[in-house]
Amino acid sequence: MRRLLYLLFAALTLAWTSVASAAVTMHFHSFNGSVLFGRYPHTFVVLEGTLEASGQRVEENFGWSAKRVTPAVLSRPVEHMILVEKPRMIGKTNRHFSVRLSDDQYRRIKAMVANWRDQPGAYYDLEKRNCIHFVGEIGRIAGLRIDYPDNMLRRPKEWLNHIATLNPRLGARQID
Repeated sequence: MRRLLYLLFAALTLAWTSVASAAVTMHFHSFNGSVLFGRYPHTFVVLEGTLEASGQRVEENFGWSAKRVTPAVLSRPVEHMILVEKPRMIGKTNRHFSVRLSDDQYRRIKAMVANWRDQPGAYYDLEKRNCIHFVGEIGRIAGLRIDYPDNMLRRPKEWLNHIATLNPRLGARQID
């Protein structure tokens, strides 16, 4: 009987610890890009972990891009899309810093992603609504201080380095 009680106590403790430590972590990534390989510099977020309330597993990523890269991108808003990276590609990017999310922040981020995705027409704008703006708005939901210096609007890696300096609590290192 004593052994059965011990096993029951151990199982309950393990279950409680698993629930108490559940959380979603969001990682901020940049991709250096290469015109030769058809990918431009880019920034996106990776979310992974477990929602505290439901125990639902989270493994997803979101970026923002033009649906088609044509010269029109340089002169006007164009059709947009949520860009989801393959795991193989994520491994080739720069992880700048990470933050833990509450379940509420996670839900707000998912709603923001859906809102941007579902906008009708031409919503991607290289100067006013590119991947940096998308990740920046997600960062704001996570409680980060965000700004958009004009000289960084096409330089995701430098921009994320800048955001790290605006948020020293992240303890992020600068990526060259």
